[in-house]
Amino acid sequence: MPDTPKAPESSPPVPTRTAPQPSPAPAKAGPDASSSRSPAGPRGRDPFFDNAKYLTIVLVACGHAWEPLTYGSRTAHALYLAVYAFHMPAFALISGYFSRSFDMAPGRLKRLVTGVVVPYLVFETAYTLFYRWARDDPGYPLSLLDPWYVMWFLVALFIWRLTTPLWLMLRHPLPVALGLAILAACSPDLGGDLSIQRVLGFLPYFVLGLTLRPAHFARLRTRRTRLLALPVAAAALAVAYRVAPTFDSGWLYHRGSVTGQGAPAWAGLLSTPALFLLALVLTACFLAWVPGRRLWFTTLGAGTMYGYLLHGFLIKSSRFWGWYDHPWLHTPAGELAVTALAVGMITALCSAPVRAVFRYVVEPRMDWAFVARPADTGRERRRKSTVPEPSRPTR
Repeated sequence: MPDTPKAPESSPPVPTRTAPQPSPAPAKAGPDASSSRSPAGPRGRDPFFDNAKYLTIVLVACGHAWEPLTYGSRTAHALYLAVYAFHMPAFALISGYFSRSFDMAPGRLKRLVTGVVVPYLVFETAYTLFYRWARDDPGYPLSLLDPWYVMWFLVALFIWRLTTPLWLMLRHPLPVALGLAILAACSPDLGGDLSIQRVLGFLPYFVLGLTLRPAHFARLRTRRTRLLALPVAAAALAVAYRVAPTFDSGWLYHRGSVTGQGAPAWAGLLSTPALFLLALVLTACFLAWVPGRRLWFTTLGAGTMYGYLLHGFLIKSSRFWGWYDHPWLHTPAGELAVTALAVGMITALCSAPVRAVFRYVVEPRMDWAFVARPADTGRERRRKSTVPEPSRPTR
């Protein structure tokens, strides 16, 4: 991606700590924070969703790492288009699925603040200071209304989750959300504050996630669906390779109206539903092949918020300091090396040691900032009463 300030191309994440059940438990904000109350994993986490979140954040990292390679490689551009067609819609969909229980209860509002608002304030400031230092531009403005690079997703998640009770009240929420996305695509004067174009452009996927139930995901995880997904994915890659020389990937970012792509405003009436259906098909193919059992990377699914927020510093460093200037990186072997480095980078950033270091800014408790509620203090007393005191060592 070019080093133009305030012009993110994607990213992102999958967010919440809540469990998808017919009677869902409280949700926690954040692209990494989902857990499913299934007996299949430690503390009731469902390995399927942790695997899906990890694999999605890997695609995010690869997409960002591939972007400089797309200018000279048709294959890299085709892979880039195929991934960008669905990876952020998949993030938004899973975020919506784990947000179904959000109901403005004090505890959930607290988690929204500590899991989304506070990380946004911290990392938006950190990215601005990083830009000032890396580009030797001390006057570069800090604007909390204009999210930089990957930070747009936290703004979107905050707005989506805050409006969740309204979407759950509507009889037909998905057509309404899709209508808003179409309106945004057709509105060149909507403005860029709060990345509103992207907030509305990806809104239908979040709202669709609110309407899904465990049975919907179970239908994707059948042998028949997996076999059907193979030719569909192959066809998508073939089409992406075919159109790579002429197709502008900006259509997939939803960062502005269709007039920014040189199309008339009315084209949004057609492009938005078409891209929505394409993303859903590819997301279904992706989820059909997500493993449902515990694997070596399953636990990393709990750390995708960390990988999402931190990897942008490395991605931007590669642009600022010309890491892609080496000609070898633009060969097939170099492209494979870039992909391997991207996977290794995001895996390390989702790991337990990194989470331990950055937990105080990504998942701060901040009990000092909130009034303790009787229900909370009562639960804490009951928890302490059930924890046995450590026995004294014997001589």
